[in-house]
Amino acid sequence: MTDRPDAFRPTIDDPAAQLRAPYLEAVAAFARRGPRRYFVPGHTGGPGADPGLIGEIGPSAFALDIPQDMPGVDATPISWGTLPPPPTPFEQAEMLAADAYGAGRSWFLTNGATQGNHATMLALAPTGTEIVVQRNSHGSIVDGLVLSGGTPRFVAPGYDPDLGMATVVSPQQLREAVRQHPQATAVTLVSPTYFGMVADIGGCARVAHEAGMLLLVDCAWGPHFGFHEDLPASALRQGADVVLTSTHKHGGSLTQSAILHVASGAFPGSAGPERLAEVQHDVGRALRMMRSTSPSSLLMASLDGARRQLAAHGAGLLDVTIARVRALSHEINAIDGCRVVGPAHPAAPFPGVVAHDPLRIVIDVRGTGHTGLDLQRRLRDELDTVVELATDATVVLVIGVQAPESLVREFPGALKRALRTNRPTSGARRTTPAPAVPGETVLTPRAAYQSARDAVAPEEAVGRVAAEAISGYPPGIPAVLPGELVTAEAVRHLVTLRDAGVRLHGAADPQLGAMLVVRQPAPADEGATVVAPPVTASAEG
Repeated sequence: MTDRPDAFRPTIDDPAAQLRAPYLEAVAAFARRGPRRYFVPGHTGGPGADPGLIGEIGPSAFALDIPQDMPGVDATPISWGTLPPPPTPFEQAEMLAADAYGAGRSWFLTNGATQGNHATMLALAPTGTEIVVQRNSHGSIVDGLVLSGGTPRFVAPGYDPDLGMATVVSPQQLREAVRQHPQATAVTLVSPTYFGMVADIGGCARVAHEAGMLLLVDCAWGPHFGFHEDLPASALRQGADVVLTSTHKHGGSLTQSAILHVASGAFPGSAGPERLAEVQHDVGRALRMMRSTSPSSLLMASLDGARRQLAAHGAGLLDVTIARVRALSHEINAIDGCRVVGPAHPAAPFPGVVAHDPLRIVIDVRGTGHTGLDLQRRLRDELDTVVELATDATVVLVIGVQAPESLVREFPGALKRALRTNRPTSGARRTTPAPAVPGETVLTPRAAYQSARDAVAPEEAVGRVAAEAISGYPPGIPAVLPGELVTAEAVRHLVTLRDAGVRLHGAADPQLGAMLVVRQPAPADEGATVVAPPVTASAEG
């Protein structure tokens, strides 16, 4: 698989090109041709695979499973000669993705948005640099900083204490963060959030660029943004410089597939073309190190097909789906004690939130006398209805871009049955207390990771330097991160979450019998020592 940046351009001359899926078509043509296979994978297009697996997923999956560097698919045929070759079908597919999202360069990822976060941290936050990071960013951001050696300067998102959910970082909060850390070179934010809340990306882009910083947006939950007038625009078109879209979440590709985009500079508000050309080079270099030499053709073909569906048919599909979701939300609001979180919710408007993703239905169930966690269990165990997420206060549904009518029609009835048969919870329980104020950052995540570690009882961890990241889900805001001093408040917060049955993500011991702390600092590392406390801008911003 080649990587020729000069073969890519930000726009496609032929609008009808979005009706094609060149990589998918090339892989399918190869499979239909049925060549003699003297190459990996060892299932030889199916005969070597387990018959039971073939029966479950079908023989076509194996026929389409081919390695990289296949001439006519993702490599130039040897017979082309010395003339400059045209883009391969794979290169064409990535070009079409860039065109659809408004990027200057897009890369298909086969290890999810995690791979993209690792690569962008390696490329844009190397040892000795600082980056402003939304505190409830995906864990792969901190893992990427472990790889890169960069220093995070955290900015806290807004928080709704009644619903127990993190919201977004507002331009005002970001302005205060970059004022406190003017030496940072980039900012990374999350929009939309796990709860479908959308930040003012245009405003945040202006703040970042005025400070001379790049803006990176983890838009993993918004691959459908920009493909319908009732959805927010693509973050790239609002001035973001680097954007991740986890296409499998809403866009219709297979699990573990995603796309990483770097802006072209064509839209107002983004960094200049020269700076973005440097970013493209650096990100591409990092991706070459992070990606497998055996990427899944099935995952990449699914990305090509998903892009075609969104670009060519997304508006029509979303017309139908959004109408169905609105009808579903109306029915849910008619159920006693239930309210869909959005612009019409009693707690709205939420600070900093400029829109809500209609395909993520967050149901406030506090008025029912039940907890969301209890309803989730009842729906799953008794009614075979599986939701994306539940908290003490909410139940969360994720709807794809082409939601079957039956899926939307049947949920209100299932929720009503769960409410009738599930015994209300006595008294008010709060399993998502307000996030703990983080301790001072004294080591980079990389230095903390490389240090010798001790496993100690939580109360003994107070005052020590954390060697692991621990977040309660919900609300998903880390209580401790590698390199931070563990505070008594953070320990109390985690113990409260654990006792309430909340999952502690990232903890080596999920029961919190012990916490990992640094035994001694790692060997001297440029930029390893950080003395300023992290930014904790208020939710009101």
